[in-house]
Amino acid sequence: MAEHRIEIELKYAAESSARHALVVAERLGPARLGPVVVNDETDVYLDTPDGHLARAAWACRLRTRRVAGASTVRISLKGPATAVVGGMHRRPEVEGPATHSIDPAAWPRSPARDLLDALRAGEPLAEVLTLQQRRRERDVLNARGGLIGILSIDEARVRRLGTELGILSAVELELAPGRVAAELAPFATALTTLPGLTPDARSKLEHALDMARDITAARG
Repeated sequence: MAEHRIEIELKYAAESSARHALVVAERLGPARLGPVVVNDETDVYLDTPDGHLARAAWACRLRTRRVAGASTVRISLKGPATAVVGGMHRRPEVEGPATHSIDPAAWPRSPARDLLDALRAGEPLAEVLTLQQRRRERDVLNARGGLIGILSIDEARVRRLGTELGILSAVELELAPGRVAAELAPFATALTTLPGLTPDARSKLEHALDMARDITAARG
């Protein structure tokens, strides 16, 4: 299996008041917040028609990020959470370069592509859901200017086969590489006590799949 890093992040469901407060805040807990950087992203979640990846508890995300007129495409594979305590998530992640095609053969070779090929076992991929997302990102910096993590203030429109299903609003704080999970503790306290934020034990994909199931059930 491909080598992977462990992604460690805090996740919160967010009301608009909390998102606005974090956009304008100068500090978060003991840290200084950097300027807001706005990124527009399209996340296409992929699986085989019979759900090979879901059964293995892996998610495949094809992300197009647009910044200042330029775009990049990357594939991310996220594995099962090894621990979820309150809003803190830990899970394996493997990333690599990709193209807009949903056929991995059209992507550059990478550990992420190799892992996906193993998980899909020769089956083609299909779109599960798409999130059209605007992310407002801010560096979380210690007193010496060192990067502790990235705070993301997100609003995403959930679509399936071109039909909009709803909107997800979230705040996430992802720990920077080389940092240890204990460093997130003061930020978990600061974010949990901010009105309008609720620790979230689930991923955006899980919430989006619930939206799709609810709409299917309502129509049935």
